[in-house]
Amino acid sequence: MLAANSPEQAVIDRVAEIADLVTVALDQLLPRADGPEARLTEAMRYAALGPGKRLRPFFAIEAGRMLEVEERAALRAACALECVHAYSLVHDDLPAMDDDDLRRGKPTVHIAFDEATAILAGDALQTRAFEVLASATVAATLRVDWLGTLAQASGAAGMCGGQALDIDATGSRQTLDDLQRMHALKTGALIRAAVRMGALAGAADAATLARLDDFATALGLAFQVRDDILDIEASSEQLGKTAGKDVAQAKSTYPALLGMDGAKAKLAELDALMREALAPYGAGADPLRALGELAIHRAH
Repeated sequence: MLAANSPEQAVIDRVAEIADLVTVALDQLLPRADGPEARLTEAMRYAALGPGKRLRPFFAIEAGRMLEVEERAALRAACALECVHAYSLVHDDLPAMDDDDLRRGKPTVHIAFDEATAILAGDALQTRAFEVLASATVAATLRVDWLGTLAQASGAAGMCGGQALDIDATGSRQTLDDLQRMHALKTGALIRAAVRMGALAGAADAATLARLDDFATALGLAFQVRDDILDIEASSEQLGKTAGKDVAQAKSTYPALLGMDGAKAKLAELDALMREALAPYGAGADPLRALGELAIHRAH
């Protein structure tokens, strides 16, 4: 058990605080309907408002706070990021993709509703993300920067491109470089976007943006390496999703390519990279630093 006043417990509490803030905001921003489209909006809300850590919003808000941005000034960016992340999970879980029936400890959207509704809910969550940013009461230049950052991270040069590489690689053995590139797009792009969007709210200069990109790149990869390890070591109950899927689908993973010891050594390397990137920012970067530690050591 973590000590009540430990840095790890403090960041867990802060993640939960931001998750609550974002959930309340999303509840207001997501559509409701009583007519024929009610099933669609219900599915959108099921996907986006269900249990979840809201880590991408955390990265945006804390990167901004490190640069003295009030959390509510980055809240629209945080909500847009969560909409895109939720849509990606809905589509990833579909039978044509990962074919999962459990997500965050409850039935996936296509199980709880149906496949067609799940596809439409994902589509609608994605477009809602850009509506949220376009209507944000921030400077026009910041809105444009946010929109461009999220669009690039979400599309063929980011998350969708990484998913395509993942599908193409199923059943074949990837090289380590190919695996790292795939995850830099599939998982890392949206994490980099989250950190950058928070930093943009704080008018970060080019050097700061570059350092935070380095941090976020290492963080995104750390999450994936740890996920690969947990897929082998943890149970479905611990993960809140089906364990052992990577092995069952013959996917290349860091443990498969490096061995379990090599994968854990890779995590230690990424930990050092994250620490180096955040070193100039002192105590202001403590929440990001502590979450990096949790990414390395988490059990679910």
